[in-house]
Amino acid sequence: MTGHAVSKRISYLGPEASFTHLAATKVFPGETLVPFTTIPECIEAVAEGSVDYAVVPLENALEGSVPLTVDYLFHEAQLYVTAEVLSSIEQHLLVHPENRNAESFEAIYSHPHALAQCHKYLFYTYKNTPLEQYSSTAAAAKMVSELPERNIAAIGNEFSAHKYGLDILQRDIHDFHFNHTRFFVLSKSDHKLTDPAHDDQIKTTLMITPPDDDRSGVLHQILSVFAWRRLNLSKIESRPLKTGLGDYFFIADVLAEEKDAMMRGAFEELAALGCTVKTLGSYYTYK
Repeated sequence: MTGHAVSKRISYLGPEASFTHLAATKVFPGETLVPFTTIPECIEAVAEGSVDYAVVPLENALEGSVPLTVDYLFHEAQLYVTAEVLSSIEQHLLVHPENRNAESFEAIYSHPHALAQCHKYLFYTYKNTPLEQYSSTAAAAKMVSELPERNIAAIGNEFSAHKYGLDILQRDIHDFHFNHTRFFVLSKSDHKLTDPAHDDQIKTTLMITPPDDDRSGVLHQILSVFAWRRLNLSKIESRPLKTGLGDYFFIADVLAEEKDAMMRGAFEELAALGCTVKTLGSYYTYK
């Protein structure tokens, strides 16, 4: 990609042909992509310096945030978001060619989010078929390709069907057709990836821990910090702090550069309120 003469190594949630692999390819065409089986492994690879970047799923339009990614970035890793990638998600029912004429299956395998995204189809078409969770849609497709003797199916994308030699028994089985997933591109250094493909809108992701004095109206106070400065939040949600019931932190996306004067003022006011702020940096969106 532009500005990268030396080949980079990028970890991603694999195996090859997963949705994360497709997102990584969009930002890093021609670079060395290294698959891992779990999100923590992808993140640890860049934290330890064995790869230059990590691409991990963050949020799905239907199923919401990926808690493992959010929590690992908050509790375990000191990394920065250098870009985000938005990818449309199309789910298909995949079978081994030897089982293309099957009317029922002993089980259907996929990532938990993919199974949830296809709930209605699976309920009405394969109501009594066990649904088995797998680490990724591509891993499920690969497994089905390796077990032709078993009458099983996978849910995954078209690329994984081609990659692993599977037939698409039914296309577009997801319940809603506006389905996108958001991926983070993570690095140890705070910088922005830039390329002609990115959106011009800049975004900053903050993780805000409120004061521990259990005061009333703290969320309103936090929101007011941004509201009167006309800093637009495109997202805010809470996640458990893992310190006790009722203890939460907030993850917020602000449509502004973290170095802007208004943002610096927001950081100062949040500190005055007793909040702790962890910034994941500012970045552009690849679509």
